[in-house]
Amino acid sequence: MGNTFAHIKELADTLKKYTDSSIQLMKLNAAERGSDIIANILAKISVVMILLFFLVFVSIVFSFVLGEWMGKKWAGFLVVAVCYFLAGIIIWAAGGRLIRIPIMNALIQQLFKKEEDEEDQ
Repeated sequence: MGNTFAHIKELADTLKKYTDSSIQLMKLNAAERGSDIIANILAKISVVMILLFFLVFVSIVFSFVLGEWMGKKWAGFLVVAVCYFLAGIIIWAAGGRLIRIPIMNALIQQLFKKEEDEEDQ
């Protein structure tokens, strides 16, 4: 009888260790995925910021060129501003398809990338 209780106690200890290990593994997997997603987002934000600076400087140069061509510098800036306004309206109207859905797809792909890599092996 005492031997049976010892086996049950040993089984319970093993089960507890297994459960603790499983929880620890889930935490580590979540931390890995979270850090991977954050690193990916920060890298893309950095690239977008550099491209935005490039776009701003090109827009200023284009505004000056248009202003010289039209004879009035303010007219060049007005034309560029109207172009940005129209682009903003188009992006606002199609925001779900152009921005929200690709971001959601990228996050989902990033979340399940690890599982796909494990299935390939």
